[in-house]
Amino acid sequence: MSINNVKQFSFFCISIIYTNKTMTENEISFKIRGAIYTTYKSLGPGLLESSYEAVLKHLLCKDGLFVHSQAPLPLVYEEVTLDVGYRIDLLVENKVIVEVKSVEQLTDVHYKQLLTYLKLSDKKLGLLVNFNTANMLHSIHRIVNGL
Repeated sequence: MSINNVKQFSFFCISIIYTNKTMTENEISFKIRGAIYTTYKSLGPGLLESSYEAVLKHLLCKDGLFVHSQAPLPLVYEEVTLDVGYRIDLLVENKVIVEVKSVEQLTDVHYKQLLTYLKLSDKKLGLLVNFNTANMLHSIHRIVNGL
C-alpha cells in the first residue's frame, strides 16, 4: 500500500465521524464483534496485539465507523489534568472502548483496567477481547460502567 493510499484511508476514517452519531453502544458493539470475528478468522491466534488492533481499526473504518486508535486518556486528579501515558487501544464512535489483548489467559487486572478506563473517560461500554485463544466466542467480554 502506498503512502498516498494510507493518507486517503485515514482521511476517510476520520471524515466519517459525523455520520453515525445516533448509533447506540449496543449497535456499535454488534459491529465491533463482527469485525473481531472476521479478524480472528483471518489472522488466527498468536500475533502481537498491535496486529489485531490495526486490522480491527481497518475493518471498522471500512464499515463506516469512526475509530481512534491509541487514544490518550488523561488522569484528572484534584482538578488537575495529568498526562501519564494511558492509552485506549480503540475508541469507536467516541462511545465504546475496545481493549485488545493477546495473552495466554485474561486475569482480573485486565477487566479492572478496562473498567477504570471506562470510569476515567466517562464511557458506558467496553469490550475486552483476547485474540490468543482457541475459542473466540468465549474471549470477548462486555464491561459496563454504571448501567
